Amino acid sequence: MARAAQRSGRAARPSVWLAGGQPRRSGRGGGGQPSGLDRERITEVTVRLLDAEGLAKFSMRRLAAELNVTAMSVYWYVDTKDDLLELALDAAFGELVLPDPAADEDWREQLRALAREYRGLLARHPWLSPLAGSFLNIGPHALAFSGSVQQVIRRTGLPAHGVTGAISAVFQFVYGFGTIEGHFLDRVAGTGMTPDEYHRNALSAVTESSDAPEVIEESTRIMDARGGDTVGEMMERDFAFALDLLVAGIEAMVARGSHG
Repeated sequence: MARAAQRSGRAARPSVWLAGGQPRRSGRGGGGQPSGLDRERITEVTVRLLDAEGLAKFSMRRLAAELNVTAMSVYWYVDTKDDLLELALDAAFGELVLPDPAADEDWREQLRALAREYRGLLARHPWLSPLAGSFLNIGPHALAFSGSVQQVIRRTGLPAHGVTGAISAVFQFVYGFGTIEGHFLDRVAGTGMTPDEYHRNALSAVTESSDAPEVIEESTRIMDARGGDTVGEMMERDFAFALDLLVAGIEAMVARGSHG
């Protein structure tokens, strides 16, 4: 991004959303813009390509081919590849279903709902995780998500100085869980197997190895105790239990503060 800005003689900017307040939604001015294109369509196709081929294979040239235009045509609507990736990132955040702040609903259920939504987003779009860790996440959809999280955590009864810690505990856990789940599903998709077939084959291969039999045996016992007939069920039980632990931790900290 910095190199592209240097070549164009402009200072690098930290986010496409800081380019004069709002990203432009038409061409660079004047005539000559390619017909049949707009920023929304370009972003939509970018998300589709990232889902299908992954972040490593994405390029402006590949995008242009999918749009049936020249690569330079895309630059009528975005300045850099990073700008486009940041737009795609926020478009994906737009898939999240956020709780109604006016709803008469317990904060625990709203927090669980937000956590499940974010986990699902990360699992559906494995490319999203590295981008969320690279950009400022200040697009309108990302900010709406952050605002919803803050509203729910404030309703827990935690003191103001504990809000960011609670957000970190819950949503950094979800980020890690969803990232690993997304990578697993992406890896499975490349094998042509189902997640359950892949899991059985991998477990069988590891069990036959003599490198760490005790660790594998203990892991097998733990997984058996966890329950669940499928990989999906096992992941769901792990996620739900871990989230319950975090909710219980918030409740304990609130109770500690009220009796302190």
